Amino acid sequence: MKSRSKELLDQSIAAMVSAIEIYNKPDFKYREETFAILAINAWELLVKSKWLQNNNNKISSIYVYEYKKTKRGKLSKKATIKLTRSGNSFTHNLEYLIKKLIEKSEFPNTAWNNIKALIEIRDSAIHFLNKSGLFAIRLQEIGAATLKNYVQIIKEWFDKDLMEYNFYLMPLSFMKTPDQIEAITLNKEEENYIYYVNKLENDKKEKDDFDVTINIDVKFIRSKAKDALNVQLSNNPNAPEVRMTEENIKDKYPWDYKELLIKLKNRYSNFKQNKTFHTIKKPLIGDKQYVHVRLLDPSNPKSMKKKFYNPNIIKEFDKHYIKKLK
Repeated sequence: MKSRSKELLDQSIAAMVSAIEIYNKPDFKYREETFAILAINAWELLVKSKWLQNNNNKISSIYVYEYKKTKRGKLSKKATIKLTRSGNSFTHNLEYLIKKLIEKSEFPNTAWNNIKALIEIRDSAIHFLNKSGLFAIRLQEIGAATLKNYVQIIKEWFDKDLMEYNFYLMPLSFMKTPDQIEAITLNKEEENYIYYVNKLENDKKEKDDFDVTINIDVKFIRSKAKDALNVQLSNNPNAPEVRMTEENIKDKYPWDYKELLIKLKNRYSNFKQNKTFHTIKKPLIGDKQYVHVRLLDPSNPKSMKKKFYNPNIIKEFDKHYIKKLK
């Protein structure tokens, strides 16, 4: 029998998958708003799952309690569960639980800023006319970041890999080809929202592994360059292959060994470049999602090699070292 925490986790994933499926439909008129509603639902279920996990699966831990007035008009000394209009138990909302987890350093503030941007879309959906198309672009950037944050947090909290799901948003360029617009005019609601998201983005700390927004830029370039490398960005052998140039590889694997060490020393209080470190790192070398081994002379397969690292490798070291207190 599944625990309450596990049941909520499964429901959360189902809600997020539904959000993605609806967003990726070729013609859906309420795409951005529906994604925001379902994604927020997924986050709330996930956070409640974590809360139950932290509290021995006691369902009462997510209930809101209140002190009612007695017949004499005084507050009762005993708290009772607050009830909804239908008489069901009232539970803490997403904001309350996340702020409690942030206080315990169990939830990243940047991921919370990303969720706040989604909440603003959900709460204001009926006011957005979205005449300019800019709103749709910003939502996709926010949505891409929320999926990245969501997958990473599930991995950290529950050690659950979501590789079996296609957690991506179809780029807008695949769904429609907007005409060139010389001038964009935003309505007041859009102006306010863009300003709000910009403030949330500026609050991101440089060393933060999470994101408020992610820019999505898709380019198809016909190339005969000899240094173009065939790579597969998925463990699924049936996934479409992507041709990457040296410039693309540098973006995906920005750290050399020296930079990796600096990142680890700045992140952990107990990190040492010793045998334990090399034991942890060794099995990761062969995983292309973390490490790219580059030939210094691509035309010579026997030339010297140099390793470059993807920032996602940090998640693996998080399992073994203690993060410094912020």
